[in-house]
Amino acid sequence: MRGTSTRDALDGAVTAIGAAGCETPRLDAELLLAHVLGVTRERLIVDRDLTVEGPAIRAFQDAVRRRAFEREPVAYIVGHRGFRRLEVAVDPRALIPRPETELLVEVALSLPRGARVLDLGTGSGAVALALKDERSDLLVSGSDLSEDALEIARSNGKRLGLEVEWLRADLLSGVPDEFDAILSNPPYLAEPTRASLAPEILRHEPREALFAGSDGLDVIRALLAQVQARERVKVVALELGAGQATVVMELVRAAGFPSVRAERDLAKIERVVVGER
Repeated sequence: MRGTSTRDALDGAVTAIGAAGCETPRLDAELLLAHVLGVTRERLIVDRDLTVEGPAIRAFQDAVRRRAFEREPVAYIVGHRGFRRLEVAVDPRALIPRPETELLVEVALSLPRGARVLDLGTGSGAVALALKDERSDLLVSGSDLSEDALEIARSNGKRLGLEVEWLRADLLSGVPDEFDAILSNPPYLAEPTRASLAPEILRHEPREALFAGSDGLDVIRALLAQVQARERVKVVALELGAGQATVVMELVRAAGFPSVRAERDLAKIERVVVGER
């Protein structure tokens, strides 16, 4: 195969990815090509002498096919996603960390020194690891029902050199009553919304981490029922979907947290509800 310029390779990829209905075709193409060539996206843009040659041509074609025709998320194709200051490995065994989930970390940054924190439903471990990275004094644990997800989290922790304890548990069942704060990005999508989800989510991300009953709040209700009995927990922070904040704030108050607030994400959506007692 003859080599081609990165510009020509990108132009063709942008056309294919855009035609498939993906929202950010140029960004996707640049990230995929940078991954294939083993360079940064910045270098890809500024280095006009870069070319795509040999095995890289086929690898890029395959990556574009996965993105355009299978609608596989870019993060799963390249195998990693940036989260706070970290680069976290991801694959279809766990949800892809979203920027809005960083709010959970920001809430926890103000916890007292030495507090014990549980990231419940840790998935890839992104929240727990980012918190440990930025607040090394905190005693951080991450739990998940999925052993597959915990394998990713453990691997991320080892690779990043961050000391986080990993627990397999269904919500708080069997989890020691030793935590001062609980953070969670639980399943919160309502079952009736399933048909309206983007193919990237519906086809590729783990469904058990997405859906929680007819209104999306089944898991949050069950978790708060367990948290209510644990008086040591002084802070609970829950990620939720657009339009759920009012109901969740009342649920948190009813669980024994008189001080409740909602934190907005960059889109001004009330994304994280925080309860304190």
